[in-house]
Amino acid sequence: MNQQEGIWSLVKGDIANLAAADLGQITRAVKRRLMRTRYRPDLVDGCLAAPA
Repeated sequence: MNQQEGIWSLVKGDIANLAAADLGQITRAVKRRLMRTRYRPDLVDGCLAAPA
């Protein structure tokens, strides 16, 4: 799994049950999750770490 897949996995888990009315609502939810992830270096480091 590459680094982008790890980040995307975190985002998908957060928006999995979102019943969006339009594309804008999905975009806002993804951006909000990415901003929260940005301030969690432990999560980012976990996605960037090489698999064992």
